[in-house]
Formats: sequence, C-alpha cells, structure tokens
Amino acid sequence: MRPISRPDAGWALVLLVAAAGFFAFANPWGRFPALVLLVPLGLACIARQAPTPGKAAKSGWLAGSLGAAASLYWTAIPGHDFGSLPWVLAVPCPLLLGAVLGLYTALFCWMLRAARGGLGPMALGVMAGLAWTAIEALRGWLFSGFPWLPLAVALAPWPAAIQAAGVVGSYGLSGLLAACGVWSAGPGAAPRVAACLLAMGVFGYGLWAVERPVPSTGTVSAVLAQGNIDQAAKWNEELLPRAVQTYIDLTAPLLAASPDIVIWPETSLTFFVQDASRESDMVRAFVRKAGVPLLAGAPGYERTSREADIFNRAYLFAPDGGESHYEKQHLVPFGEYAPFGRDVPILSFLLQGVGAFTPGVRVAPLRSGRLAMGMLICYEVIFPELAQQRVEDGANILVSISNDAWFGRSAAPRQHLELATLRCVEQNRSMLRATNTGITALIDPKGRILSETALFTQTAMAVSGVTLVSETSPYHRLHGWIEAGAALAALALFLRSAITTKRERDT
Repeated sequence: MRPISRPDAGWALVLLVAAAGFFAFANPWGRFPALVLLVPLGLACIARQAPTPGKAAKSGWLAGSLGAAASLYWTAIPGHDFGSLPWVLAVPCPLLLGAVLGLYTALFCWMLRAARGGLGPMALGVMAGLAWTAIEALRGWLFSGFPWLPLAVALAPWPAAIQAAGVVGSYGLSGLLAACGVWSAGPGAAPRVAACLLAMGVFGYGLWAVERPVPSTGTVSAVLAQGNIDQAAKWNEELLPRAVQTYIDLTAPLLAASPDIVIWPETSLTFFVQDASRESDMVRAFVRKAGVPLLAGAPGYERTSREADIFNRAYLFAPDGGESHYEKQHLVPFGEYAPFGRDVPILSFLLQGVGAFTPGVRVAPLRSGRLAMGMLICYEVIFPELAQQRVEDGANILVSISNDAWFGRSAAPRQHLELATLRCVEQNRSMLRATNTGITALIDPKGRILSETALFTQTAMAVSGVTLVSETSPYHRLHGWIEAGAALAALALFLRSAITTKRERDT
C-alpha cells in the first residue's frame, strides 16, 4: 500500500472531523457521544500538518462547515415544508449555515497553527481549551448568536459526563473537551497523560456530582400537554375552537391529583387571549372549573402610537381570574422576524401566522404558589445567559414551552431537548418542557431526562415530585467571568507565543 500523501491525509482529517461531529451529536442513523473528542483532535492534526496558518484555517473551515451542515441538515425542512421553498432552494440552507459556523473552527485552527512554534505541547493544549471556550461564547453572541451544537451537548446522554457544566458552564466544559483532544494529538507522552487525567477528572467529578443530593426547597406536580396540532392548520381561525378543546380534553383526565400547574406549549393558543372571543372564554372557563393554574403560549399585542407590537407570550391564568405573562426576549431569525425586513417575499413566507414578533421586555419569573417559573420559549433554551438571568431574577424552576413541529421527524427535537439539559445542570434547576409535537419532558437539576413523550403523538403527561431549588450553582455565581477570563487567558498565551516566535527568528 502506498503511503498517504500530504493532501490525502488533509482530506482524511477534514472528513474525520466532519463525521465525528455528526455521529457524536443526535442524528437519525447512529450515535457514539465519545466521538466528540475526535473533533478537536482532528482539528489539532489539521493545524499541525498545515504549512501556514492560512492553510490551517482553510482546512479547519472546511471541516467545521461540513460537520455543521451535516448535523443541521434539518434546517432545510421548515424552508421547504412551511416556507414554500423548492428543495433546490431549501437544501442550501444548512450548507450556508454550516459555512458560517465553519468560520469558528477556522479561527481555532488558525490560532493553533500560529501558536505552535511559540508554545510547547502542554501550553498549546491549555490555550486550545481556553480559546474554544471563548469561541463558543462568541458564537452564542455574534450576529444574534447560534450556540446550537457546543461540544458539551454531545455528552448529554451521559449525565455524569456533563456535571462539570454546573461549575464551568457548557462552554467551559466544551473547552475542557477541546484541551483533551488537542493534548491527545500532541507529541510526547506528557500531553496524552494530561488528556487522560483531565478526561478522568471530568467524568470522575460527574460520577460524584450526579449522585450528590439536590438541596430542594420542596416538590410540585404538573400536567404537560402535547396537542400535536398540525403546524399547517394551527393558525386557521375556523379550527381554533377544536384546538382549544383538544388541549382541554387531554388535560382534564389528569386533574384528579390536583397538580400545581398545567402547561400547554408555545402558541398552543393561536389567538389573542386579551381580546374577547369564544376561544378565550373556553380557556378561562376551563381554568375556573379545574381550579388549577394554566400556563399556555399565545401571541399578544400592545398598541403603539402608529401600530401594534406583537409578542410571543406565555400567559399564566389563575383560577381566581388573575393573569400575568412573559414575553419572548430572543426571537428566531427568519421564523419570528425577518432580519432584512418583511418586504422580502422569500422571507415573509417563513414568519408565523401573526407575522413578525417584537422582542419582549416582560421577562420576570411567573409566580404561582410555590412556583417561580423562569420562562424560556423555544429557541431561548439554547442560550446560557437567558437561563442565567431567569434564575438571577428568582426562578426556582425553569419552564420551556416550544413548538418543534417545524422540523418533522428529524434530529432537531432531540438536539433541542439535550441543549435544555445543559441549562438544568448549569443553573441547578429542574425543567418542565411542554411542546406541541414533542419532545415534552421533565428534566431534573442533574440534566437527567426523567420522563419524555414520543414525537408526533397527541398526549398529556402528569409528573410529580418535581424538585424546586433556590440554591445557585457555582457556574451561576461565576457566569461571565469564566468566558471573559478564558478569552483573556487564551489571548495572553497567543501573544506570548507570538513574542517567543519573533525572538527566535531574531536570534
């Protein structure tokens, strides 16, 4: 067999990184979470074999782009099924998104190659871990943010492996995985030993932490309804009474145990409940009769001097007639607002039934009895800073209402759910998650999915013994400092490398 040439080896590494990322994350064909370590390992090998930092960045971009596009293949589905795009226009969506996300792996490879001459293998691994932490944080913020596939979420099926997120956050845990990968690729025994020790330390801590009792302030029970209402029909005004009745019929049989809260999904009510209507009367009459608070997603509006601002809200209806609401703060580009304006025809088709939403300002926890519910509507659950703020405002439980019907029977609902588990670990909070078509779930503060429903089933789930927690996690207290500190430390090591390299050239 002829030896592998340098170009062949480069392509092999690109494909290795892309395939490892795809099969480490949730996908329809097969999964092995530990493959996630091959992503930073492969990128480190790409950087090591590249003749220049620019070449390393190019190969790193290609590897990251292919891996992201493959894992996010499902982004083509809403464009085709609900955005009226032909497949020839929908299929490029994940490719374009992958091309953008590949810029972050390009930056990582460029830094590794540029710093290689001035840092030893051990220091290079440290810089890699710090840089990856900072890069994931940047990806979660830049251009409205898209922190969908952090390295850490690949390990969500193994709760013991993600407990470190309660100390360093999901971005920090991803950084630890990146350091392990880069050390594993480094020359000599010391980096490989360091990689093994770090991996054992992360997992060993997780085994201890996952069994450590949660300092609970009490427990509650809930009913979570999954209406499985057809996305194409849910905004049809003629079908609104039937949709409301569907949720009532699903919920009513589970009220005998007097749950503390009933939760219906995001936009389960596709009408303005603040206006008088038959459907609004049905909802309020149900709450009065049941004697149990109802939390349900619905659009809302506020009149301005010129027109009405529309919000994606979560309404809390109390049996005594009291009402409060939360407004979605971080909206989905192209799904809830058109970044380039509503006058672009190809974008306006993608907006939900009421059109473009306005970012909300009423984001305080919704309170009912012992419950202080930190709300995260759909896409918001992928952002660590939003869960952080809800707990900072006093939430003793997180509640996520979502509508993943857009994505069909793809990997997206599972990926979305697993991102929610990271928020639970980071903030030391349980989460009640109600969705229109699945996956509806109960997640404990350790990120364990205790109950879940199947996709595209019409069902309701009663859960009890749901833990309420007031104590904050180490990560909650360190949030922001970890990401900023990682960025500054990575920059300091990179500058040290540049200075060392320059001195060696000058001597």
